Amino acid sequence: MLDIKWIRVHADEVQQAADDKRINLQVSELLALDDERKRLIQETDRLREARNAASRHIGQLMQNGDPAAADAVRQETAAMLAELDALQPKLAELERQWSQQMLLVPNIVSPATPRGASDADNVLVRQVGELPAFDFTPRSHVELGELHGLMDLARGVKTAGTRQYYLRGAGVLLHRAVQQLALDVLLERGFTPLDVPLAVREEAMVNTGFFPLGTDQTYRIAGEDRLLVGTSEVPLISYLSDEIVDVTEPIRLAAASLCFRSEVGSAGRDVHGLYRVHQFAKVEQVVLCEADPAVSERILHEITSHAEHILNLLELPYRVMAVCTGDMSQKTYQQFDIETWMPSRDAYGETHSSSNVHDFQARRSNIRYRGADGKLHFCHTLNNTAVASPRILIPLLENHQEADGSIRIPTALQPYLGGLKRLELPASPAVTSREQTTLAREE
Repeated sequence: MLDIKWIRVHADEVQQAADDKRINLQVSELLALDDERKRLIQETDRLREARNAASRHIGQLMQNGDPAAADAVRQETAAMLAELDALQPKLAELERQWSQQMLLVPNIVSPATPRGASDADNVLVRQVGELPAFDFTPRSHVELGELHGLMDLARGVKTAGTRQYYLRGAGVLLHRAVQQLALDVLLERGFTPLDVPLAVREEAMVNTGFFPLGTDQTYRIAGEDRLLVGTSEVPLISYLSDEIVDVTEPIRLAAASLCFRSEVGSAGRDVHGLYRVHQFAKVEQVVLCEADPAVSERILHEITSHAEHILNLLELPYRVMAVCTGDMSQKTYQQFDIETWMPSRDAYGETHSSSNVHDFQARRSNIRYRGADGKLHFCHTLNNTAVASPRILIPLLENHQEADGSIRIPTALQPYLGGLKRLELPASPAVTSREQTTLAREE
């Protein structure tokens, strides 16, 4: 969370960030709460000091053989002790309210961040690649997936409910291939790979800025203080919590992991096929660096370029968008989204996101480094989706399809698929998931 002293000095800026990010917070009320909290702390400290002094005095009187005088002091301090007893629960409640409000305080936003209410107000930074010009009616990724037997949506829903799926055959191989390609790109760029926990304590979600505002997007394990992560950003940042680190060179961490999101509030949105599902895989990159805005801004562009490089290797057209204030999360200082062209949607769809969080996560997670001045400072942290699958399979299948239904494999992916250059339609087309379900019912 931000420092309360800093919030006091920058109250208007913090309130503007809260309003822009649509967070229900009144900074003036927080500061009034803090004033009352400090007053009660001072008062309880004064009473405790007086109680301790009286206790020492009583002990001395008893040692001197004067119990009557000791009783007199006890009677004199009785009212003070009662006042202290009454103040302590009030202070505890005030501390609880103060902590709740502090956890709602948003990170401020970069001056370069566009103002806006939703993703419709995001601003185009650059557009890369030519959109495909088909001389035939292109198929959707679902149609292609069924033709080639790459996925089974009906059985996914039957087994696990809405927005679930099976990948099968070459669909699984493509799913794993794009992840390994992304991981190899990051390894070449100096990232250390980690295999991370997927179920974390609630404290980790709070410390990385995903709670309290993102609780409805998370699956909780019943009866345990553990939750399934929606991104490996959480365990990657938490890996260094409560530590003093060396950021002479930025710390670059990566993970390929499963992710889980409840997608509450997205009913009816992007439900076709593999776009918005509850379980997916991501290769995530996280960087920790010194608290220098120029350094972290440079790294933000660097990690974004890694994702762009992967899309170029996949031979996919995309665009980079500067994310506006109303489309940003509580923790984010500056953000770029990358949207890849999806022919079946006749639109770009978000596939990657890059964020500079400044010291917001490091303050909550207590990750510090010793600066050139010899003092401890909180790090800046950054994150980026190098690739997320199966969503990336949507543009991969749709942009590289041919008129006969075959699918071209980008050159960079071929080594991960045993040199396979294209997916040809089977001699006998795969039975569709709908037909399979019908056959199962008839049997």
